[in-house]
Formats: sequence, C-alpha cells, structure tokens
Amino acid sequence: MSQQFPAKQGLLFNEVLLFEKTSPGRMGYSLPENDVTEKVDLASELLREDVPLLPELSELDVVRHYTRLSQWNYSIDTGFYPLGSCTMKYNPKVNEEAARMSGFLKVHPAQDSSTLQGALQLMCELQKDLAVMSGMDAVTLQPAAGAHGEFTGLLMVRAYHTHKGNPRKKIIIPDTAHGTNPASAALCNYKVVQIKSGKEGVLTPEAVAEVMDEEVAALMLTNPNTLGLFEKNIAEIAKIVHDKGGLVYCDGANQNALLGNARAGDLGVDVMHFNLHKTFTTPHGGGGPGCGPVAVKKILEPYLPVPILRREGDQYFLDEHCPLSVGKVRAFFGNFGMMVRAYTYIREMGPEGLKGVSNMAVLNANYMKARLKNHYHLAYEQPCMHECVFSDKRQQEFGIKTMDIAKRLMDYGYHPPTVYFPLVVPGALMIEPTETESLETLDLFCDALIKIAEEAKSNPDILHEAPHVTSHQKLDEVRAVKNPILKWEKELKN
Repeated sequence: MSQQFPAKQGLLFNEVLLFEKTSPGRMGYSLPENDVTEKVDLASELLREDVPLLPELSELDVVRHYTRLSQWNYSIDTGFYPLGSCTMKYNPKVNEEAARMSGFLKVHPAQDSSTLQGALQLMCELQKDLAVMSGMDAVTLQPAAGAHGEFTGLLMVRAYHTHKGNPRKKIIIPDTAHGTNPASAALCNYKVVQIKSGKEGVLTPEAVAEVMDEEVAALMLTNPNTLGLFEKNIAEIAKIVHDKGGLVYCDGANQNALLGNARAGDLGVDVMHFNLHKTFTTPHGGGGPGCGPVAVKKILEPYLPVPILRREGDQYFLDEHCPLSVGKVRAFFGNFGMMVRAYTYIREMGPEGLKGVSNMAVLNANYMKARLKNHYHLAYEQPCMHECVFSDKRQQEFGIKTMDIAKRLMDYGYHPPTVYFPLVVPGALMIEPTETESLETLDLFCDALIKIAEEAKSNPDILHEAPHVTSHQKLDEVRAVKNPILKWEKELKN
C-alpha cells in the first residue's frame, strides 16, 4: 500500500479492559488515615454485603489506559471526515476559546435576567442573524438539536391550525427526507403521507398536487435534499400547499449549501430549523450537545415556545406571558454554550465569508463527484450541492458491496462516508467533503477510492476481508446484533 495515505499500520495499541488489567492490592491513590471518629448509622438495606468488584490499578495504569483509548478515536483533528457537516464539521478553536470565557462559562440560568444582560444580548443577536439569513421573522433558540427543532416546529404548526379551528391530520414528506422527519410528525400525532421524488431526484409539483388537500397540515421538505440536490420546484410547491391552507416546513439540516445564496423564507417556507452543529461549526460528534433553533414567519410567531427573549430600550428580558405559546420545550433557554460557538463563527465569517463557505462546500462536492464518477455508479448526474451520492452498482458484479468498500477505506486511514443512506439509492455511498478540506486532501481520498475500485476487480477478497490493519479486524455484525454483550461480567470472562 502506498505510504501517501494516512494509515500505514492502522492503530498500534491493543488495549484490554481495566477489569482485565486489575492486580489485587494495587492502588492509584494515597490518602491519610481516617481520623474522623463520628459514625452515622445507616439502614441495613442501604449497606452493601460485599465489596464492589472494581479494578485495582495504579494511577499510571489508568492514565495510560485512557490515553491509549483516546488514540483510538478518529476525529476531525486527526483526519478527513467524509461524513461532513452531519456530525463533524471543522470547528475553529477560537469558538472554543469564546465558549470558555468565564463570563459565559459561569452564568447560571437561575440568575436574575438583570445579571445576564451580556448572555441575553448574544442570544438576541444570534436570533436576528438566523432570521436574516433564512428570510424569516422570528427565531427560538430553545430546541436541543435538529430533530428536537422539527418537533418544536410541528408543535407550532399544530397550534396554528388548532387555533384556526382544525388541527388537520396529515404531513406530506418526500422519500428523500431525513428519517427524523416522519418520526417528528408521528410524535405530533400526524399521519405521514410519503411521496416519491421525480426522475431528477427532486420533488415535482404534480406529485404534491396529487395528495394535497385540506387535511394536510404541512409539507416537510429538506432542501437541498438527502441526495445533495436542490429542490428547484420549491416555490411552485409552496404555492400548491398554501392554496389548500397548509404550511411549508423546511428541514434546514443542509443549510451549509445555501448560506448567502438562497433564503428559505423567500422560497415560500413558513417554518424551518437550523442545525447549529452542522452549519455553524458547533461540535456535535458523538451525539451532543447540539442546538436546533427554529425560525418562523409572522403567522407562527405567537406560538413560539416560552420564554420569549425580548428587548426594551437597553434591557433584555425573558417573557413567559404568551397565551398562544406551545410552552417550554427545553430546560431554561437551551444549550447556551452552543449558541456562543455559533455566534462567534458567524461574527468571524461575516456575510461574504458565509457565502464563501457554501460555495466552497458545493465546489468540493462537485469536484469529488467528477473525479469518482468513472469509477463508481453515480445515482444522479445533475450538479450536486454539498454532498454527492454514489452506489455499489458497478462493484456488485465482482461480489463487492458498499460495506466492503467502507471497511477497506479504513485500511487507507479514512473514516468511511455515510453508507446505505439515502434509502432511495440502493447501496448508497454518500460523500460530504465540507468546505474546509484542501485540494490535496480531496485528491488523496479520491485516490484511495479509485484504488479500492481497482482492487474490487483484481482482488475482491482483500475487500471482503477488510479492514486488515486496524486493531480489530472485520466484526461478525450478525452475531453482534443477535448476541450483544454490552457490559463486562466476571463469569463471561472466565
């Protein structure tokens, strides 16, 4: 294997569990003898009968264990992450510095708002920035993540229709939506009506008109969709929905492809959520914390969750007296640290910088598409936005599947891209390079994929048995699913 790729020998350290490293009598602490003579009587049911089975280790044992485990982590600080903004967009370190400033770090949500003026001002300005960028009228920062934002947005949709006398029953969702869309609709007690995208991979007005009626509360549309394609018919589709009294929800998870180029509010959208961790760099890998603000048009503003952040003169305050509000959706005001990071990023970049982010993300994705389309089946030919979708269709004749390609990429030192999603492309391989990756990085990753495509023809077994140079080789995934072992037990080890 060429040495130009990041991995030469995979991960070097093999680390056993702390329970397996234990040595009776070994300690990692040194405390003075207990000189407290006073005793407290506890009820017998609160007392243990046996000493807990904990590992006995030195401090060095523990430090080395966790240091080695940290070296197993694949992170954006160590390598290219083709999952893109979904979970691990580059996060400028200055954002972290800002979030750790004592004035932000030590505020407590139970403080009186008169002592939180700086934090409230930041939140208020962030709301305005998001409203301007999306072409909407009002924003709430409360939701904890994108899916929570969807839920909050649909709660407002339901409140709006209920206030008009009929909550309606259905939500239209295309087959290129994120999986959280139907889940959010179901949580809000709506029936999901799924419709198919057209031949070009985008939703057609005709498909929407066919199912649109007065029982539809809203249409949920991801734009760009999960195929990485811009929903070019959105304005015409919005008119069809509005003419029947419905609302248009935009899943804004892919806004990093549109910043400075198109605004959802100008395209007929009534409500949308942002993923601050995707579009504005807030770290979210590993599941949190995130922040999923929701922006709405004027007609939905009365239903925003409380508290509502307002300003009178030079004073910021939190208003809980909003009779039509859907109520609270999060403890206090949301994940404030994430807001500081996003605010810092927006201020760093400015309008032109944010537009440049989108343009570079789109350029990078199309560059990779052009380099790889002669080696992998391209699901849709038209220019993509921030991500491109291939499949294993060409490799299947050699007995190779998408998962084999993904595992082999690990031998070259890369985290695999998204696989088997979106579901409308069988054997999907979705690559999202983000705007911050250099041409050299993109080329090396493409070189690795091209080499793997050649290996699929000449030596398919090397893919079947991959990965070869990681600390653990190919896992028995069926056994892992059917017989999961999620905790250590002495009996199992013995």
